[in-house]
Amino acid sequence: MVLAIRHGVLPPTLHVDQPSPHVDWSAGAVALLTEARPWPAVDRPRRAAVSSFGISGTNAHTIIEQAPDEPAPATPAPAGHVPGLVGPAAVPLPVSGRSPRALRAQAARLGERLAGDAGLDPRDLGFSLATQRAHHPFRAVVVAADRDDALARLAALADGDSSPAGADAASKVVFVFPGQGSQWTSIALDLMETSPVFRQRMGECAEELSRLVDWSLEDVLRQAPGAPPLDRVDVVQPALFSVMVSLAQLWRSCGVEPAAVVGHSQGELAAACVAGALTLAEAARLVVARSRGLLAIAGRGGMVSVPLPAADTERLIAPWRGSLSVAALNGVAVTVVAGDSASVAELLAHCAERDVRARQVAVDFAAHSGHVDPIRDEVTAGFGTVDPRTSTVAFHSTVTGEPIDTAGLDADYWYGNLR
Repeated sequence: MVLAIRHGVLPPTLHVDQPSPHVDWSAGAVALLTEARPWPAVDRPRRAAVSSFGISGTNAHTIIEQAPDEPAPATPAPAGHVPGLVGPAAVPLPVSGRSPRALRAQAARLGERLAGDAGLDPRDLGFSLATQRAHHPFRAVVVAADRDDALARLAALADGDSSPAGADAASKVVFVFPGQGSQWTSIALDLMETSPVFRQRMGECAEELSRLVDWSLEDVLRQAPGAPPLDRVDVVQPALFSVMVSLAQLWRSCGVEPAAVVGHSQGELAAACVAGALTLAEAARLVVARSRGLLAIAGRGGMVSVPLPAADTERLIAPWRGSLSVAALNGVAVTVVAGDSASVAELLAHCAERDVRARQVAVDFAAHSGHVDPIRDEVTAGFGTVDPRTSTVAFHSTVTGEPIDTAGLDADYWYGNLR
């Protein structure tokens, strides 16, 4: 009936060609439809009643009403006709200074430079500003559609018409790398088509992986015929690793350098690689060995994100002691539980009954739990010899919860990351 309301057509009753002679159809305004007929729009919403009569005697009746029409979206005016709106070729020009006055003076100098050199491409200017200049505490960004727009906006900034953002202390950037579950269909394809930097780094990752696996990274991302599915643990983890280190390379090409890195679960391998503690080849070998080990325990367990502090979660899972355990502390009030598949299902039902909004993690294994113990020898053998180096980028460990010297990221550390 929902579709009938939407399309304005009353459907015929199924399996009936003629009305039953045992019913007096003339006694009321009721008719049996033997063929579809229009349901014209009038000055009120369409409404329909749906009844359900259970064999046990339970009856249900509901009335549904046509939803109100959604307002038509406003058609946006062309970019050049709306103040402040720029088109798809917009160029960002980052400007900074040690004070608001210095920032405005820098905007004025940039405007003079751009106005005095007709051959200066605003895109080249934006690239140089992002990657070649120091970024001071007081900052603004001019986003311009073309040269004239850039000149006008720089002049406005120089005159103090804009509000630059400032900070009392120099801000620092942290690169954060997630674990499994952050993937989606067609991940990274747009950047592979539009960013040479991203595409090159993905190619380097693919080359390293090709020495370790029998599938193509690009074929997996493009879902090519014959490629393994992205939801297979020994495929998705190397693919996610490749995307993460390539994204980091893209940010760096734009002048964004991390002061520190941190990674959750398998994301910590990408963090170590980006920090310089591991080479790309070493990190690729580790992520492949790690994911192959997990493949051996896939299908036997699961993981649940519980929106409770660790102590409350421990009490919650007490009835399943031995089959469920705390796997990760994702926040002050977010705890991940891992364990046997049946116990995971029971825990989810238990949480639903108590209005605890637990969410099953999209994996079919129980990482960071006792399920990992039987694969320790296999995983550490796959890791091989690991030769980590001390990085110049601070590394915050999610195994220890503290900043650590990356020279200690040996095979035992990476098993601890999985366990």
